Amino acid sequence: MPPFDPARILRASSLRYGKFRARGVPAILLGVSAIVLSAGTVRALAAAAPSLADVVRETTKLLEAARNNRAEQRRLNA
Repeated sequence: MPPFDPARILRASSLRYGKFRARGVPAILLGVSAIVLSAGTVRALAAAAPSLADVVRETTKLLEAARNNRAEQRRLNA
């Protein structure tokens, strides 16, 4: 088993996203934070899953009411 070489790990760590580039410790920190953010998002969605159907239904009704309100305003202004 090869010995632990942190300098080699830091040199090998790089991250590229479009024009954004990070190397070394910042790349490692960004990678770890992305994993933590993803895990938190999944946990939040799992907790909200029982009420997600209600949220979608209410959002649909809200958008439909706003659309009807705009159409009614256009009809009255004409």
